[in-house]
Amino acid sequence: MTDSSETPRVLGGRYEVGELIGRGGMAEVHLGHDTRLGRQVAIKMLRADLARDQTFLTRFRREAQSAAGLNHHAIVAVYDSGEDVHIETGGARVDIPYIVMEYVDGKTLREILNEEGRLSPDEAARVTQGVLSALEYSHAKGIVHRDIKPANVMVSRGGSVKVMDFGIARALADASATMTSTQAVVGTARYLSPEQAQGEKVDQRSDLYSTGCLLFELLAGRTPFIGEPVSLVYQHIKDDPAPPSTYQPDVPQAMDAVTLHSLEKDRDRRYQTAGDFRSDLQAARAGQPISEAAVASLAALGADPTRVRAEPPEPATRRDHTADMSTAERPPRRTALWITAAVVALAAILGIGYLLSQMNPGGTTSATETVPSVRGMDQTQAEDVLRQAGFTPRATQVASEQQEGSVVEQDPAANSLAPPNSTVTITVSSGPGSISMIDVRGRTETEARQQLTAAGFDDSQIQVSSSPQDDTRYAKDQVASTTPASGSDVGPEQTITLRLSSGQVTVPENLSGQTTPDATLALNEVGLRVRQPITNRVTDDTNQQGRVLEVPQAGDKVDLNSEIELIVGQAPNETVTVPPPTTATPSPSTPSPTTTSPPETPTSEPPSQTPSPTPSSPAPSPTSTPEPTLSATTG
Repeated sequence: MTDSSETPRVLGGRYEVGELIGRGGMAEVHLGHDTRLGRQVAIKMLRADLARDQTFLTRFRREAQSAAGLNHHAIVAVYDSGEDVHIETGGARVDIPYIVMEYVDGKTLREILNEEGRLSPDEAARVTQGVLSALEYSHAKGIVHRDIKPANVMVSRGGSVKVMDFGIARALADASATMTSTQAVVGTARYLSPEQAQGEKVDQRSDLYSTGCLLFELLAGRTPFIGEPVSLVYQHIKDDPAPPSTYQPDVPQAMDAVTLHSLEKDRDRRYQTAGDFRSDLQAARAGQPISEAAVASLAALGADPTRVRAEPPEPATRRDHTADMSTAERPPRRTALWITAAVVALAAILGIGYLLSQMNPGGTTSATETVPSVRGMDQTQAEDVLRQAGFTPRATQVASEQQEGSVVEQDPAANSLAPPNSTVTITVSSGPGSISMIDVRGRTETEARQQLTAAGFDDSQIQVSSSPQDDTRYAKDQVASTTPASGSDVGPEQTITLRLSSGQVTVPENLSGQTTPDATLALNEVGLRVRQPITNRVTDDTNQQGRVLEVPQAGDKVDLNSEIELIVGQAPNETVTVPPPTTATPSPSTPSPTTTSPPETPTSEPPSQTPSPTPSSPAPSPTSTPEPTLSATTG
């Protein structure tokens, strides 16, 4: 836990770096705060030990460039990027690139699959449609993602789907998208398209194959192919996957057909666009007819096509190159044997290239390591053993009759082979009777109590904190946070504390000096509005004209949607709005250099706010102009 008295690290003079919320093979992700706009962000930074490797630097910078031009609701937004100086032990200077992104309050699909298992067929299709919506947009922009997998898909607390990590994305027209030599295989082995596995040029259909692998895992609880990376490369090129219903019988045949069509080896035979793939998924969800090409993919495995279609197929009136090759039209046996031999050799070569270039860039250690057995050990000992063996431990908890703190399961299993530095998940006993804390944020106290008791907690365990929490995401009296947090294992004797939202927000203190549009945006970001009309104050400083001089309520706590007064600098010669005169300060009838003036004689004309000469008198001299305070604006 960082000492609150420590000065936070600030990137680019704007972004405060907070707690670590995620870690990958290439980068670390921190919670951050944008001090200019007063909003929460996520900050992704390249690991310092990789910052000298040009391959990782190039990939990281490409992610910033690729994603910065993509503005879509299903893609994690990139707000900014830059580089920060890191001083290594010994005084060496290293530039660490960073990306400032939208903060998504949720989990990755990988975390959901690890914690909750597979999704229902309908939810699996809904989530995949979100991924395809993002790909349809990026493909239209000419960008291929190339690494679609559960770890790169976020699901927000409200169920929104967002694709992230365009670190190995490439432009469709980029000639360097043809991968050869040590960069031959790019992507993650379990979700690799056949063309990626063979080092061929990728296109948008490569992303659709990877999305098919993701859909398969969401439906079946496992990927279409399993094994070591070299074996996976071979299977992607050569083997036909079984339908997801082989592993989960509740998967409808229409969903089987859509999934298998996305996994066709020949990219010309699979879905040609993300929109086509998404349309078939929607039809399968709604019980409507899916495309004939998808039906044909399932029929090729011997399924009864009449059980897939809701209506008979239409007569073929045009050539459909995604469905016109039946199982009877396979290459002759001699050619097939020759192709098989070539594919086996190629898969082995490229599989080794994949391991060396992606999992072990330095090439100084073996491609795989044996996972040690840690079952029965306590958590600390198990984590030490795994780190010494070259793996990254990740712990989850589960209620168990075994001793609290002891490891009851591990994945991958003991004595299996796994890439160095890969994650080994250990399941640790939390003791008997524990229940996983559910997420009740955004609920009222009554709703939260109902959901918690339905989950198995006793109402006597639940209490409400006397200190409300300021949080712009939740309305007054909604649950803003819980202790313990969601996902934690809670014993029968533990207390669950609900902290309700105050419905208030702190007015940003950093608005002075900003332009009116920027200040307005910053206030809107935290749920506040600008009071109209805006108050002006005359200033001779040209640097302050048109910028916020003062925010009287800065730092105050106010209700959400409150109006905040901005005092903005204005040039002296600009037209300003002046309040009408009062009887306490009558306007002079004629200009006078003296400080006293008789009241103006009533006339049929309204009193003037600035002195004017009589028709028969010359224009007043500058020395007789009233003090500026008589015509200044409010504020």
